[in-house]
Amino acid sequence: MSKWDEEYFIEKGLLLTAISSIIIIALIIIFIFREGIPALQSAGVFNFLFGMDWAPTDGKYGIFPMIIGSLGITALSLLMAVPLGVLCAIFLAEIAPANMRKILNPTIQTLSGIPSVVYGFFGLVLLVPFMRTQFGGTGFSMFTASVILTVMILPIIVSVSEDALRSIPQEYKEASLALGATHWQTIKNVIFPAAIPGIITSIILGMGRAIGETLAIIMVAGNVVQIPNSIFDPVRALTSNIAIEMGYATGVHYNALFATGIILVFMIIVLLVIANYFHYKKKVTIGGGYL
Repeated sequence: MSKWDEEYFIEKGLLLTAISSIIIIALIIIFIFREGIPALQSAGVFNFLFGMDWAPTDGKYGIFPMIIGSLGITALSLLMAVPLGVLCAIFLAEIAPANMRKILNPTIQTLSGIPSVVYGFFGLVLLVPFMRTQFGGTGFSMFTASVILTVMILPIIVSVSEDALRSIPQEYKEASLALGATHWQTIKNVIFPAAIPGIITSIILGMGRAIGETLAIIMVAGNVVQIPNSIFDPVRALTSNIAIEMGYATGVHYNALFATGIILVFMIIVLLVIANYFHYKKKVTIGGGYL
């Protein structure tokens, strides 16, 4: 076999792999829509989206409090994880000695490999009692779930942001230092702005992990269907609702859980479109239109 034939088969194999991924995603979406649309038709899309009561035994299927719960948990976790993750990535990429990087990088990678149930048990045994003691209430709350999610998405943000910072050409740094800038000024004014598109990518990935997490959230969020008055009130996320009730749901209730999945898919798509818009806008405009 000539090298041209080998390249042809490799190219077609990669194309087939890409097409297979698209087909699998399409089949999943089609299945979710097929199972969920009957509930939307029965309850009404508006009532389903903005209804305040989730009581399947009474025929009430309102998921608005759970939408607020999911968005609140995700927003709080990103609010804590993004600054921590980006600063940690800057330290690892530009400041930390080689010996320290050899310790920190494997440690951060280990965090990403810990099962979510372990994080959930950690939160249940240690974090919930701490929250109960310090802030009152039951300890199960939106804030508790956000703290657990912060730890879970931190490795993603750190790893991808560090790669983005390291991918900046060395000439940028050398030129800045040659002009008399300090190391910190070079990081702040040259390296970090040039790496922002990659950092936004890390935030997108972290956001996807946060909004799709289920098991750890079930264990620490409280799972009460309500719009919280504060971050210390218990909430129920959309993913938690599906996981909790799917085992015994039948009829319209069963379809309503799939309809919840439809809404969750749309939420993720909207958030990703918004994040990608800012990602590409920043990539184009960074450096006065250079990139």
